[in-house]
Amino acid sequence: MGTIDTFFMFEGKAEEAMNFYVSLFRNSEVLTIERYGPEGPGAEGTVVQATFSLNGQQYRCIDSSVKHAFTFTPAISLFVTCDTEEEIDDLFEKLSRGGSVLMPLDVYPFSRKFAWVADSFGVTWQLSLPNS
Repeated sequence: MGTIDTFFMFEGKAEEAMNFYVSLFRNSEVLTIERYGPEGPGAEGTVVQATFSLNGQQYRCIDSSVKHAFTFTPAISLFVTCDTEEEIDDLFEKLSRGGSVLMPLDVYPFSRKFAWVADSFGVTWQLSLPNS
């Protein structure tokens, strides 16, 4: 069996989102990117398919050339276990900017600091600083 990768479908924002995510996490990079040319079917320069890694985990993304009546949902989110308070504070600030906070950054019984945010692209993130 081959790999199983998380796949993100954007509508014209795939490269922007991918670059933003890569900038947030160490050991992260854009691995491949293929763009639409003038012949389409997507807008020229948008992403046919790309792969990137966040802290060594691989993801895929595209820009759909078809408009859809759906987007991302909090039913599936990326769960990030942070090592320090500074790390969770920084990720919370950057990921929530232009997005929305589903659960505020606070102390919870299951985590000494936790937040759940939807970023400006609609992708949801659970950020956790585990109890010691």
